[in-house]
Amino acid sequence: MPHLMDRKTLRAARRADASGSGPTLEERDPARYPGARGAFALFGEVLLTGLLVTAGGILVVTLPAALAAGIRHLRRYAAAEQSHVRTFWQDWRKALPGGLVVGVACLILALLLLLDIDLANSGALPGGGVIAVVGWAGLATVAVGLLLAAGAWTPGHGWRRAVSGIPSALAADPVGALYLAAAAALTVIVTWMLTPLIIAGLGCAAFAVMAVPARRRR
Repeated sequence: MPHLMDRKTLRAARRADASGSGPTLEERDPARYPGARGAFALFGEVLLTGLLVTAGGILVVTLPAALAAGIRHLRRYAAAEQSHVRTFWQDWRKALPGGLVVGVACLILALLLLLDIDLANSGALPGGGVIAVVGWAGLATVAVGLLLAAGAWTPGHGWRRAVSGIPSALAADPVGALYLAAAAALTVIVTWMLTPLIIAGLGCAAFAVMAVPARRRR
């Protein structure tokens, strides 16, 4: 019986070590993201986050609030903290008032840039090719700015500080901004290919906001 108890204790210790919820069996630095150790489980959580962000951002102008709540949800999951669906919706409701202002501003900018691109491609404007390039670059900047602001939002600091911190975040990690632009482009492309894939695209975009700063620190 003591031998059986020792085996049970060892298995429990190994599970706690693997999950990051208990002491480690070997001397090593603790995992930065103890909740994200299983690749398949992490992928499932990214898809769940994408579904939540899609539901919360279905009105388009509510997308900033949904992204902010989704990114916080993934951060809690990766840190092995409580990451219930109800917590996502609590964050979404807190982020919604200022998020609507950000959403309206991003929507207006995106529509104006798309109009410029359409006019440039129609040949009605001189130097249409240059205007189109500027328009696409502007859309990428809006998308990256939205992701950075959503990632910086907290209930305590609000959207004003999150938006005002975009220039410094871009200057601090321009390569990371390119990664976020690629994540935004991927979301658009997969949605254009098959509309339901927007769930995976938004989940991956939220994950990219969480993962890119970790790459820089590492």
